[in-house]
Amino acid sequence: MTRTGTRRSTRWKDLTPGQQTALLTLASVQVSLAATAWADLALRPAAEVNGSKGKWAAVIAVNFVGPVLYFRRGIRR
Repeated sequence: MTRTGTRRSTRWKDLTPGQQTALLTLASVQVSLAATAWADLALRPAAEVNGSKGKWAAVIAVNFVGPVLYFRRGIRR
């Protein structure tokens, strides 16, 4: 925080190389999980999905949690 009490946002250039690498890695994992889940949802017949495909498409968009929930709860086994 600054002296006035406002919070200054951190910029990319202010991060250490290790922090930049960690953020890029996490972002890559999240995007890969979401893309894989959406592709699976698109190719999977509706009869093999618990609930509506539209609902799962929206849930998958929620960071890491959405794709993991889809793979754990959204697919009928």
